[in-house]
Amino acid sequence: MPSPVSPSDHVSPRAALPAAQYAASRHAAWLGAAAIITDEVGRVLLVHPTYREDDSWLLPGGVVEPGEHPHVTCRREITEELGLDLHLLAVLAVHSFSAHHPDLQPGTHCPGEVRFVFDGGTLTPAQVAALRLPREELSEYAFLETRDAVQRLRPVDGQIMLAAYRARLGNTATAHLADGRHILDVPALDRHDVHVRYRPLWDSPLHRGPVPERLPVQQAWAWCFVPDGRVVLVADPGPRGALPMLPGGTVEKTDTTPEDTLHREAAEEAQLSLADPVRLGWVLNKTGEVYGGAGPNARLRLAARVTGIGPAAVDPATGHPFARLLATPAQAAALLGWGPPGARQAQLAAETARERWSLPTARPAAIEEIPAEGMRLT
Repeated sequence: MPSPVSPSDHVSPRAALPAAQYAASRHAAWLGAAAIITDEVGRVLLVHPTYREDDSWLLPGGVVEPGEHPHVTCRREITEELGLDLHLLAVLAVHSFSAHHPDLQPGTHCPGEVRFVFDGGTLTPAQVAALRLPREELSEYAFLETRDAVQRLRPVDGQIMLAAYRARLGNTATAHLADGRHILDVPALDRHDVHVRYRPLWDSPLHRGPVPERLPVQQAWAWCFVPDGRVVLVADPGPRGALPMLPGGTVEKTDTTPEDTLHREAAEEAQLSLADPVRLGWVLNKTGEVYGGAGPNARLRLAARVTGIGPAAVDPATGHPFARLLATPAQAAALLGWGPPGARQAQLAAETARERWSLPTARPAAIEEIPAEGMRLT
């Protein structure tokens, strides 16, 4: 018996068009390629072009030339603009830009643009020192915290930069955007507007021995592990975005020990029940400026096992709930902006969790949000 035939199988209007007419009927758009490149503490590299009348900045990259693939463009532009030959690690974002978007400068005749944003990796101090700019095209470069970077970019460029960088930080799939907005599910870091928490004292070493008696302990923070080897981060929302931190906080006069501080703060901020906190070491705060000029003091770092996660609640110190995230220790270190010392501390915390509680090494996965109703831990 012959297979049924649909009328559409015999009708191909497009095929009937002359080749030139068919080609003219296809959608046309510009192509662009850019890269997320960071320094060791997670600040994003921007360049300042000489040709933009609005004085806005850009991610390194440029225009795809006829017959060129976007990844080739990106590597070429990075070499031309920065003097570096970088290996691109992934496609972080693909963005579709409308022909009539309000961020287009007046008089720009743009048919629309598709922009690819690649992961250009992290530069070493030696690579940063070797950066060279074509002065006729770029007047300067800067490594900026993302909250400052968005102030120098056009609004839509800032949205693209954040989505791409968060895809890298959160280990999520390539972000697909249209006019700066996600067209698929919005990942947790974007949903809560989370930024890397850059810290000027990121290179302070972790001292492994006991805290000297002469140094008061002013803070206690912990790598709080769930059974699958991931850790809990909390993110405090603010007008310029949410900043991530480890559970913990300032030692109060009512706290008998820094461990009491940790239990109290973890319960208030993230509704965590903790067990068996172990001290990893301490970081010296030379001035105590944040505590009113208290002088030299120690900030304690611990690891602890999470035994329960309750429903989200309002933090009594701030009057609002914190976002609660699950991340691998390495992802947490990147979000905290502690650079190489933070990565080493994360590794130490993970090794402690394996040896003390037989927890597994966290597998690479997307950062996810802890449900508002809490989580049952097995």
